[in-house]
Amino acid sequence: DEDNELDPRIQVELEQLNNCTDLINKLEIELDEANTTFRILLKDSMRRLKVMTCKLGSCIDRARPYYEAVEIARKAQLECQKAAVQFQRANGIHQAAKETVALAEARFLSKQNEWQFDNAWQEMLNHATTKVTEAERQKSESGREHQKRAMLFNLAEQKVISLEKKIRVSVMKSRPYFEEKEVCQGQLNAQKRRIDQIQSEIVKAKKEYSQALRRLELISEEIHLRRRDKSGSVSPSPPTGPREPGVGAELDSSHLEEAGCYSHLGNPLINDSRKNAECDGAASPWDLEREMERADLRSLGSISVATSSAISESDDLEADVVDENILLQVMALRKLRKLALKENDLLTIKSPFLP
Repeated sequence: DEDNELDPRIQVELEQLNNCTDLINKLEIELDEANTTFRILLKDSMRRLKVMTCKLGSCIDRARPYYEAVEIARKAQLECQKAAVQFQRANGIHQAAKETVALAEARFLSKQNEWQFDNAWQEMLNHATTKVTEAERQKSESGREHQKRAMLFNLAEQKVISLEKKIRVSVMKSRPYFEEKEVCQGQLNAQKRRIDQIQSEIVKAKKEYSQALRRLELISEEIHLRRRDKSGSVSPSPPTGPREPGVGAELDSSHLEEAGCYSHLGNPLINDSRKNAECDGAASPWDLEREMERADLRSLGSISVATSSAISESDDLEADVVDENILLQVMALRKLRKLALKENDLLTIKSPFLP
């Protein structure tokens, strides 16, 4: 029976869904491993830098302006190189546009007895001249930008030289620390790029999963309408309104910002607690020393909390001691009152016999 035959497209889309599910689960496992590696690298880097900080002492802070100036000079050099490349490109475009106009004029002059200077020639020359003007403008702008970047790079270099002369001893003594910091920063940046790559692959796989799921829905609606038209009877119509998104069909990229926020498509091997895991490497631009300062602040905060709790406990103990002393005094007063009452009773009883 034709109606009972399974549409071959359904099998194709189901296989696509299964493949996407396997791929997403595999990528999420890789993402967890990459995040774990990042955290291990961060901890190890902070430990090594703290050891070197204790070993080298205050020369690190004295030499820090020099190494910051070196970094600024390096970035200025890169910007200057980019501006130089842009200027060379604009200059080449300008030369090519000028040659085009010159070639067109030369060809027309050589054939002016045979060709007529009509509207087509006029339009072509106007277009070529406009290109020359635009290329010249871009060349001037890129030339000014290159001069500006070159001046900034020169100033940054002069500052580096001045600081090196001023704090040469501290610079030489603290060099191992900053070299180690650069190595650690490079390792962390490489791991962060790996995390970003896996995240983009997960987004792509989830989009393919969503598209396959949507195609399955369309096939289902098509089969339903075909059967209804064949039977000629009024059968229950498919539900109106938008369908709820299937598992893994989320398309909103805002839900994919964190590493552990992806659903696992029913894989029982993946722990649900990973949904709340944070991607340490996907955060905004950060610095290794800033992370160390945050860790120090967290440790100081825990110490202050422990100290305050100890003080509050000692206050409670002192309050208990004070309360106990007051209670003892009240009990002693009550005993004295009882003794006084007993003495009064005795005096009352013995008074008739007193002389």
